[in-house]
Amino acid sequence: MRVLGIDFGDRNVGLALSDALRLTAQPLGTYRLTGRDDDDRAYFKDLVIKHAISEIVLGLPLRMNGTAGSRVEKTRGFAKWIEAAVRVPIIFWDERLTTHQALMVVHEQKVGLKAKKSVINQISAAIILQGYLDSKRSDAYVPQDR
Repeated sequence: MRVLGIDFGDRNVGLALSDALRLTAQPLGTYRLTGRDDDDRAYFKDLVIKHAISEIVLGLPLRMNGTAGSRVEKTRGFAKWIEAAVRVPIIFWDERLTTHQALMVVHEQKVGLKAKKSVINQISAAIILQGYLDSKRSDAYVPQDR
């Protein structure tokens, strides 16, 4: 089973997907919310079925000092909505600085301005998801004596 990573925005939702072994995260695309509940619900249900998703990691936009602001409340509202829509557990993951990291990636890759707008959310989602996947692996790591 795979893990879906989400970078939630008011209109655009960045998506990333883990591999089957849950080792790596790859950008999956960007979904533009339609505002039509049935259409948006159907999109995410299809996504979960198509990719055999067993959990969703959703970026939580905390302030730099770690406190919650209005964006956190909107994100939590989206989490409740998507969890009810797809019946898959939601895990919140601190997304501080992921947009900055994503901008650095597209800058290093010399991505054009038009393409940059379409990939920044999905790269952010991949960074969020990769952080979560790495944390799961590091918990299981036991150092060996040399």
